[in-house]
Amino acid sequence: MRLAIVGVTGMVGREMLKVLEERNFPFTELLPVASKKSCGTIISCLGKEFEVISLDDLLEKKVDVALFSAGGEIAKIWAPKLAAKGCKVIDNSSYWRMHENHKLIVPEINGNALTKEDMIIANPNCSTIQLVMALAPLHKKYGVKRAVVSTYQSISGTGIKAVEQLENEELSLVGEKVYPHPIYKNTLPHCDVFLENDYTKEEMKITNETKKILDNSIAISATAVRVPVDGGHSESVNVTFENDFEIKELKSALASMEGVLVLDDPANNEYPMPINAQGKDDVFVGRIRRDFTQEKTLNMWVVADNLRKGAATNTVQIAEYLLKNNLI
Repeated sequence: MRLAIVGVTGMVGREMLKVLEERNFPFTELLPVASKKSCGTIISCLGKEFEVISLDDLLEKKVDVALFSAGGEIAKIWAPKLAAKGCKVIDNSSYWRMHENHKLIVPEINGNALTKEDMIIANPNCSTIQLVMALAPLHKKYGVKRAVVSTYQSISGTGIKAVEQLENEELSLVGEKVYPHPIYKNTLPHCDVFLENDYTKEEMKITNETKKILDNSIAISATAVRVPVDGGHSESVNVTFENDFEIKELKSALASMEGVLVLDDPANNEYPMPINAQGKDDVFVGRIRRDFTQEKTLNMWVVADNLRKGAATNTVQIAEYLLKNNLI
């Protein structure tokens, strides 16, 4: 098993290394890949050291699986080149997600859609992953008709420069800014770029990707907000179902979903928070309550570590699924 990580020096790439170690992923050779300025750098994984190489170098080698976290332009150019050589590519960028001929995969939900012919597999957006993990068992049982989602997204979703901006502002230091406004002691209703319909690209990712993964008939409306938290995304989700539900039965359906942890005891101040989700792979769901203003409608609060299940862990899980089912 010759495994490459493209974008290994970025926040998600480094998280992928941690996840591979924790899950004891069975590679025999690791090929860490980054930009040419990082070539020659030594990285460690499972007690061994590996030298960072370039994409040109990678193309000269035999690779079984490549985990990409290097942006859409890199994925656009290099994923097909590797796929043509027989390498399975699992891409964390947004480039391949909505392509008709490429599957958008959360293994617990639609991993069974994968075949040996799938050479480029898309990893969904971090906010989408935690949303569909919570919606999937409820859609199966009650039929999700419509969902209104408001996100509270950590700055790590933007990258290391955003983390540095928050740290600089907190310490009153002058530094590079990646947001158009301060993020310290502030919230920005602005994740990614604004589109012609006045929604942001992030909001439309949540909408379109959820429909592709779960059911195209589901109506989704999202508002994505950046908050001064350095790790973990939160979502307030209002869901209207085709069929009515009982809260106890609904919580049981959520709890039975692999990868979902129900944390819902408001009397004892127990509910999901990003500070508790950091470093964990579960999607936490709480504040589960009926919307008394609308029939067959539920409110819930969904939290996950955006660098873990929202990115690195889901990517590695796809690779694990391919191995387990002899699809490589």
